[in-house]
Amino acid sequence: MKSLLVAPLLFAITACAAAAPSSQPSVTLHGKRFITEFATTDATRARGLMMRTSLAPDHSMLFVFPDTDQRSFWMKNTLIPLDILYFDADRKLVSMQLDVPPCKADPCATYPSNAPARYVLELPAGTAGRIYATPGDELTVEGNVGKVE
Repeated sequence: MKSLLVAPLLFAITACAAAAPSSQPSVTLHGKRFITEFATTDATRARGLMMRTSLAPDHSMLFVFPDTDQRSFWMKNTLIPLDILYFDADRKLVSMQLDVPPCKADPCATYPSNAPARYVLELPAGTAGRIYATPGDELTVEGNVGKVE
């Protein structure tokens, strides 16, 4: 008898959990959602994805800057290859550096944007090609970015 009462309750809880949006910050690009970490301070932007040995296929890091300017990234102490995507203040894709390899020795190469950018998204290498990201695509951001310094 107890199992007959518990089953509908479990079903209701499961249905609500499935319908509830994820509380994790995320970005969506070209119809693909990525769980993301925000880098909004000088310290978090400088650290980025350094020293990580992996990045799940559905994860990313979004660097948010207080202004729009030419951006250039490097891969010092970054152990995984990445796609680096640059977005303007309207979150439109303006430039891409694809399949950027880890830097194995100094001096490390830099990977600049071809246009001023305010947002930079790092994804596992090959992702931009797999989702057919193209200039002009809009990045949707879900979650509290917080204070940008």
